[in-house]
Amino acid sequence: MNSSYFNTAAGAFLGILFVVMSLSIVSEGIYDAPEPETEGFMIEVAEGTGDAGAPAEEAAPELIAPLLASADPAKGESVFKKCAACHTNDPSNANKVGPGLWNIVNRPVAANEDFKYSAAMVEFAEGGSVAWDYEHLSGFLAAPKKYIKGTAMGFAGVKKIDERADLIAYLRTLGDSPAPLPAATEVTAEPADEAAEAPAETE
Repeated sequence: MNSSYFNTAAGAFLGILFVVMSLSIVSEGIYDAPEPETEGFMIEVAEGTGDAGAPAEEAAPELIAPLLASADPAKGESVFKKCAACHTNDPSNANKVGPGLWNIVNRPVAANEDFKYSAAMVEFAEGGSVAWDYEHLSGFLAAPKKYIKGTAMGFAGVKKIDERADLIAYLRTLGDSPAPLPAATEVTAEPADEAAEAPAETE
């Protein structure tokens, strides 16, 4: 290798090295991000609120009592078709998949001796001290598995409160003598815990 070739190669290498170092210095100047003098601040979220500032606690359920005076049992009989596959509605009070519903309004929970209730329903009954009053019926029929956790009742529920009022008005007619209507302002005490929040196994 002659000296002329060596000098050319060395010059090319130094030239490339100079270009790389120049680019490095320029890029550091462009993209350098100095540390801020003061740190950013933390956004605090008040406890007890959810998304969009919604309260952490759910709103109290709407009472059924004020709607019963104007509820339509005839419409309720139509709604009852959703229940008829599992429940009877005649004086024989025969059991099917669920217990018979004759005299259901104000009947003690889990009171049909010929029907095998779930453990959750028996616990909810508190030994017969809890009855299927209007508010318990409404809460249970709205969402059985939410109202009594562990119930064997597989029904999804009657979500619309007007339909529920009609249905309960119809259930009131299923008895030897209709139970008295509640006062519009009557409030039933809530169950002691979440596991016992409402009516019977589609009772």
